[in-house]
Amino acid sequence: CPPPGDSYGVLPRPCHALVLLNPQSGSGRALDDFQAVVQPMLAEADIATTVFVTERAHHAHEKVRDEDLSQWDTLVVMSGDGLLFEVVNGLMERPDWKEAMKKPLCILPGGSGNALAASINYYAGYDHVAKKKLLTNCTFILCKGLYTQMDLVSLSTASGKRFFSFLGFGWGFISDVDIDSEKYRWLGSARFTLGTLQCLAKLRVYQGRLSYLPMAAEQGSSPAPRDAPAPVTNGHIPQPAGTGAPGSLPPDSLLAPLGQPVPAHWTVVPEEEFVLVYAIYQSHLGTNLLMAPAARLHDGCIHLFYMKAGISRVTLLKLFLAMSRGTHLDLNCPHLSYVPVRAFRLEPRVAAGVMTVDGEALACEPVQG
Repeated sequence: CPPPGDSYGVLPRPCHALVLLNPQSGSGRALDDFQAVVQPMLAEADIATTVFVTERAHHAHEKVRDEDLSQWDTLVVMSGDGLLFEVVNGLMERPDWKEAMKKPLCILPGGSGNALAASINYYAGYDHVAKKKLLTNCTFILCKGLYTQMDLVSLSTASGKRFFSFLGFGWGFISDVDIDSEKYRWLGSARFTLGTLQCLAKLRVYQGRLSYLPMAAEQGSSPAPRDAPAPVTNGHIPQPAGTGAPGSLPPDSLLAPLGQPVPAHWTVVPEEEFVLVYAIYQSHLGTNLLMAPAARLHDGCIHLFYMKAGISRVTLLKLFLAMSRGTHLDLNCPHLSYVPVRAFRLEPRVAAGVMTVDGEALACEPVQG
């Protein structure tokens, strides 16, 4: 049963789907699983598929950026979250991005993380499942053909890059686990458990300034409409909405340019030593990590977590074990803070550690979203 207040569209029948599939993702079983589990279900639901198997990084990004998409009713990504990140950013580079972004997107879990798939499974009210069961549930959601809106977050960096992110931005411990465990891809989701233990052994502290605009503190103005497209400045002074050339990306109306102080009504975190900072917009950080139980696909909210230095390894491990059930905030750990925000800025003091966006590595530099 759809949650109240959300409007749903329905895919046509018969339906034509372009399936973008990364055969290397996760433990390398995506193509086999697609043929064994997904295709028979889609055939029964009258969904015809054209399968595009990616051969290299950015292959899917170029495909959706340059392709005439009118022949397909939906784009299906069978991979981990990284391939969907490519697809979203490829669509946003099109001159007709406003229209292209109305094309329904579907994620089928074929990677090691599968955070968005786990989040959608959770929003749909299904029991917590993983692997084949999660794939079956997500394929069933595609067969039903209901789609709704999802928030994107606009991220801009000091070097002038811009990204559109659907899952989360991280710095510190969680990003280290994500990137350090890449070498264990063949383990599937167990790579994150191994990576967590290794990063716990050499627990690092990161120095920087974190600032944010709390959900409730928008200078007395009402929040922006929930279906406003994610705006972007790319370091330029924001123009009032609606002044850009046709096809230009809308401005980041809540942000001051990087290099200028944050607006006066923002909150600056007094501490400057962190174990981790993570801004997540979906419920799940991974199949077994329910990080933001309050999150929804379309809540207009960035769920910001940060962990201050001084936490013990034992406490950190307890928090991660509790996160598998979504009960980590019930532990009332004084080192862990959670705040729902509309925008944030992170300014590392030195370029130490990796940053990640939707699980993909970024160079460490000031960033805001």
